[in-house]
Amino acid sequence: MERDPDKPDCFGVIDIVFPMHDDGLRHSPESCMACSYKTECLRTAIQNPDGLQVQEEIVDRAYESKNISFLQRWSKRKYIHKIKHKKSE
Repeated sequence: MERDPDKPDCFGVIDIVFPMHDDGLRHSPESCMACSYKTECLRTAIQNPDGLQVQEEIVDRAYESKNISFLQRWSKRKYIHKIKHKKSE
C-alpha cells in the first residue's frame, strides 16, 4: 500500500495513533485529537492486520467481563483469524 504524501507519517499506524497504556486499554494521544485525519486514520489503523489485534483485545475483554460466552468468543476470534490470514496472503 502506497503512502499518501498529504497525510502524516503516523497515518494508520496502530501503535502510534491508538497505543496501549498502563491501564491495559488503548487511548489516542492528544496530538491525534487536533488532526484533521483522525477519524479516517483510526479506521485505517483498525482495518490493517495489526489493527485486528485490537479487535481480538475487545473480544477478550468482553469474555473476561462475562458479556459474551466462550462459544461467542471462540467464533469471533476464529473469524478475526480468518480475516488476518486473508490479508496476509
